[in-house]
Amino acid sequence: MYLLNPKTQSFNHLDDESKAIMEKTIAYFENRGKKKLKSDYHKRIWYADFIQFLKENKIFSTLLTPAKYADGDPDVRWDTRRICDFNEILSFYNLSHWYTWQVSILGLGPIWMSNNETIKKKTARLLKGGHIFAFGLSEKSHGADLYSSDMSLTPLGEGRYVADGGKYYIGNANKAGIVSTFGKNSETGDYVFFAVNPEHENYDLVQNVVEWESYVAEYALTGYQVSDEDILSTGRDAWDSALNTINIGKFNLGWASIGICTHAFYEALNHAANRNLYGKWVTDFPHIRQMFVDAYTRLTAMKLFSLRAADYFRSASKDDRRYLLYNPMVKMKVPSQGETVINLLWDVIAAKGFEKDGYFEMAATDIRALPKLEGTVHVNMALIIKFMANYFFNPGRFPEIEKRDDSNCDEFLFDQGETKGLGKIRFHDFNIAYNSLDLPNINIFKEQIALLMEMLIKAAPDENQSKNMDFLLYLGEMFTLVAYGQLIIEKMNMEQFKEDLLEQIFDFMIRDFSEFALKLYSKPDTSDSQMEYCKKMIKKPVVDRERFHRIWQTHVMALKDTYVMND
Repeated sequence: MYLLNPKTQSFNHLDDESKAIMEKTIAYFENRGKKKLKSDYHKRIWYADFIQFLKENKIFSTLLTPAKYADGDPDVRWDTRRICDFNEILSFYNLSHWYTWQVSILGLGPIWMSNNETIKKKTARLLKGGHIFAFGLSEKSHGADLYSSDMSLTPLGEGRYVADGGKYYIGNANKAGIVSTFGKNSETGDYVFFAVNPEHENYDLVQNVVEWESYVAEYALTGYQVSDEDILSTGRDAWDSALNTINIGKFNLGWASIGICTHAFYEALNHAANRNLYGKWVTDFPHIRQMFVDAYTRLTAMKLFSLRAADYFRSASKDDRRYLLYNPMVKMKVPSQGETVINLLWDVIAAKGFEKDGYFEMAATDIRALPKLEGTVHVNMALIIKFMANYFFNPGRFPEIEKRDDSNCDEFLFDQGETKGLGKIRFHDFNIAYNSLDLPNINIFKEQIALLMEMLIKAAPDENQSKNMDFLLYLGEMFTLVAYGQLIIEKMNMEQFKEDLLEQIFDFMIRDFSEFALKLYSKPDTSDSQMEYCKKMIKKPVVDRERFHRIWQTHVMALKDTYVMND
């Protein structure tokens, strides 16, 4: 079973201190209880008690301080594997609490990537003191369009500057120890990241722009005094640290989606399996079973892919940047699948999903946020498509990436280098994974891949289609499914779980591939040749009712009543 169950999870893949952090965090939420969770959610109460819990247990300090600044503590490091676990736990209970963690990670990125040792040492002290952090990037008029930033830093001479401008949609900016703020030098036009103190008299906390437990700030700097000691990075370094920080932060969004969907799955299954309608248990209806099996296999695939992607992320180097495909997929593909999972479960429990006392009410709202943070689906798809040609037609050779559950600090994350040259990144041959197994649904999926590749050669997008994101979106979705399936197969080969589960996962993947092919077929500018290929790509998975029944009994119904949050 790959789904998190907070009441039985052993966390045996972690060291003792990391395991203790996960267990303490679960105990915090379970002792707090669902009634308090939902009451504060509805009243939109800032969770000062949670911040205090983090401070008392030095959780952010332990998990988010690179080993170089650990002051000799062997448990302090930036370890992506345990960061994934913590992501999943926080979102399992409440996305708003996860959000404070997420934006602290974003705020810390430009600091740990900088050459400003004074600020780094100060940040380590602030973390140890229980502070949270903020990432001052987006603006009200421009969103996250870095080119158009209006935040200005005007030189006054002798290493002094004055900052003027506003930032918008900045989480934690009400309480952060440091707000890492992006702007431009008003004289040179160079990009710059600098550290801002929210306690400063020239820092104006304008408003919370959302109605939520979290504080998502609009803030303004007016005549805010800055010195060289506050500068984190300038020019190309500032630009790269902005994008490389997002490379780190976007990875967390998939894990947040996994956590939300897992809790919602337990609640929906418990409700349906214990409800009798028309003389039958709800879970005896065939369409209900289909929705649960689809939800379960999609959710399991989300986690399998994300676990394997974490291996590539932790093993990345200047010579192996494959993570730059897999990370935006964890950000885009996984949360989009999360929305599908919640929709399936909501169709099962219907009106129950609106009830104020249930977790599902939160899940149905919060799951929508994740595909829209750290770049929209379209922005991340535009990035992913840049990798398609090399992925399919120009594979490279790399040593095999092993499972990365080791307790090491992921130093490369703060030395990713320049953010250009994405089209030159190469990948290992995806056929290695797909040809490692001879299974009916995988073989059908391989036929779909072959047709897609043939279309890209013989009926490639023309110049106008290549500029049309509406057209490229569905082409990109099919490409994404290929990479998604590849990493899931790699994970299966490492973990040796039963083929039933893998075949049921590829059941929905064949259907999804067919759906995207149909949507591409239906686009106004699809050529006749492309339409013929799209028709050929529409395929049906192998019907295996015995396999479906086994998944239903041993994977889905086996979870009935295994988790209920404490009241």
